[in-house]
Amino acid sequence: MPAGSRVLVVEDDARLAATLERMLTAEGHDVEVAGDGLEALKSARSRAPDLAVLDVMLPGVDGITVCRRLRETAQFPILMLTALSGTEERVRGLDSGADDYLVKPFAYQELLARVRALLRRTRPADRLRFADVVLEPAERAAWRGTRELGLTATEFELLTAFMRHPRQVLTREQLLAAVWGDTEPETDNVVAVYVGYLRQKLEERGEARLLQTVRGAGYALREES
Repeated sequence: MPAGSRVLVVEDDARLAATLERMLTAEGHDVEVAGDGLEALKSARSRAPDLAVLDVMLPGVDGITVCRRLRETAQFPILMLTALSGTEERVRGLDSGADDYLVKPFAYQELLARVRALLRRTRPADRLRFADVVLEPAERAAWRGTRELGLTATEFELLTAFMRHPRQVLTREQLLAAVWGDTEPETDNVVAVYVGYLRQKLEERGEARLLQTVRGAGYALREES
C-alpha cells in the first residue's frame, strides 16, 4: 500500500471505526475518523483526503448523499461499506460516485487490499507527503493543507530534498549538493537564507514549524517535539 496517504474513515460504529483507524495507521497512513455525514463533508472540504472509506448507513446525512456531495467537487476514490448485500444497494452506491463497494461483515485484509488497489490507480507514484505538506514533482507544485505554497525553483528543490529524507538531519553540505550541485552559491549562508524563505511560506498562516534547526548539525523536516 502506498504509504503516507490521508484516509478519511466515515463510520458511526465506534468500535469498527477504531479498528479501521488502527489498521490503516499501522500501514503508515494519516487517518481521520468522522462519525456522521456532516462531519465527513466538513473534514473533506477543509482538507481533501487521498481516499475515503464511507459507510452507507450513517445518522443524519446518509452515505449515499455524502458520496454524491463529495463527487460534486472531489475526485479522490471512495470505498463504500454497507450491511446490505443486494444488487440494488450496490448499484445505488456505485451510481452515487463510489469507486468500490464492500459488504459487511468483511475480512479486514480484503478491505486493505481494496484500499491498496484504489490508491495505486489514483495516486502518482512520485508524490511526496509529510504531515500536511504535499509535493508533486511532476507539477513542480507543493501545498500545505489546501494552500498552494507558490515556491520558487530553488525553494522547490530545497523542499524536495527535505521531503525525500523526512526526519533525517541534513547538513549544509548535503543540501548544497542536492539543491545547488556544482553551481557556486550566491553567499556562504545561502542554505540558511533559503531555509528561512521556505519556513516563511510553510508557516504563512501560523502553521506549526516543520523545518527544524539542529544546532551544530544542520536541518531536519520533522514535527516539533
